[in-house]
Amino acid sequence: MLPSQPLLHAAVFALTVLQALASDTFIAAVYEHAVILPDATEEPVSPDDALALMNRNMDVLEGAIKEAAQQGAHIIVTPEDGIYGWRFTRETIYPYLEDIPDPAVNWIPCTDPTSLYLYTDLFSPLFSEAFHIFACVLAPNHIHTENNNLVLLEFNYPKEPEAVTFETPFGKFGIFTCFDILFREPAVVLVSELQVDTVLFPTAWMNVLPFLTAVEFHSAWAMGMGVNLLSANTHNINFAMTGDGLFTPEGPIAYHYDSRTEEGRLLLAELSARPRLSPTYPPAVNWSSYATSIKKFPEGNDTFSGAVRRDIFTFSELRCKAGNYTVCQGDLCCHLVYQMSNKSKDEVYVLGAFDGLHGSLIKYHWQICTLLKCQSTDLNTCGRPVETAQTKFEMFSLSGTFGTNYVFPEVLYSGVELAPGEFEVLRDGRLKSKHGTSKPLLTATLFGRLYEKDLPHPLRTSP
Repeated sequence: MLPSQPLLHAAVFALTVLQALASDTFIAAVYEHAVILPDATEEPVSPDDALALMNRNMDVLEGAIKEAAQQGAHIIVTPEDGIYGWRFTRETIYPYLEDIPDPAVNWIPCTDPTSLYLYTDLFSPLFSEAFHIFACVLAPNHIHTENNNLVLLEFNYPKEPEAVTFETPFGKFGIFTCFDILFREPAVVLVSELQVDTVLFPTAWMNVLPFLTAVEFHSAWAMGMGVNLLSANTHNINFAMTGDGLFTPEGPIAYHYDSRTEEGRLLLAELSARPRLSPTYPPAVNWSSYATSIKKFPEGNDTFSGAVRRDIFTFSELRCKAGNYTVCQGDLCCHLVYQMSNKSKDEVYVLGAFDGLHGSLIKYHWQICTLLKCQSTDLNTCGRPVETAQTKFEMFSLSGTFGTNYVFPEVLYSGVELAPGEFEVLRDGRLKSKHGTSKPLLTATLFGRLYEKDLPHPLRTSP
């Protein structure tokens, strides 16, 4: 995730089989691409050098697209920054740019390629609004056009976010990029107001434990919002960039997380085209129903403050193998019932609560209840990143007095692994294990967003 660049350009390919009839399911693919990066420079490279680098990346992406098509994919999403990387200035990006015609111009590059070069990840810093482009889409023995790829801008911000949707034989689609997922516009608007079935999500996401690893949060967002999310991440372990997946309202169908190698990865899976019509679609949740109906548990009075990055949480140590705890901060009280299978002497777990503004330049309101493993037995390390654990739980039930309907349920196991099928969200707002955890637990979290309490975006506020 690139928090200093909340609106970034996207790289989205759409492999659309135009002959396909409306279908209850479709085959989706995402590709985590290990981008070939340009050499660091303070001066612009030549246009030929820029084109050569982009072609090297395009060759890799073309191979992934062909492989996906051969396996029956109807659509594939590739990452943000996928053909040239990141960390450009306004000056050094120019050799990588092409002119983009006004959307009113009737031009299809697939049938008139000599008029203008087109790449799937192009943007122009001169435009102030998101716009549509046509993309040539390669499938075996066919070339199709798809008029619904969205490009967002890296150096200029639109005055207002633009929500874009398009209809396909396999449901209504929307698109947004990377940091957009943390905000109401365009992410929530696409789902709650425009009723998309599936979101295409190219990203260059830097993993941030304990709550914002790519697979963890993106899976939770799909569950909390009740839509499919096709998440394609950039792969660069030096920047903690890895983790993509095909996420649904019921949980992850396929995901990939690899912090050790430099290899890209293609994922494919069959998804419901219109998940809201599925008999397994999760029921609506009242996220505060249970938590507001019970009295505070007596345990949890012995609290301390701890930092998760810059956010100051209220924590209470889980001293026993089993117990009932309540921890409060601001308007949020978090309740936990738990039983550990084994309690390692060199591991400490806490129940934590946070109710406040997160961020520096852009400030947005979080409400978080979390069952969390500390980095060490020193309570001062609670909230610091940790990737491994030894303690399993027989059961846990986590709830909170949330002031929002937008809550995203996360369960993360040791090694940054998800827990598909091993937990559920009850209608009364409890995040509950279905049985004992199959692997040691890093965190179980209810991540709430109070969008109405976000401060105005400083880059969109008139002076």
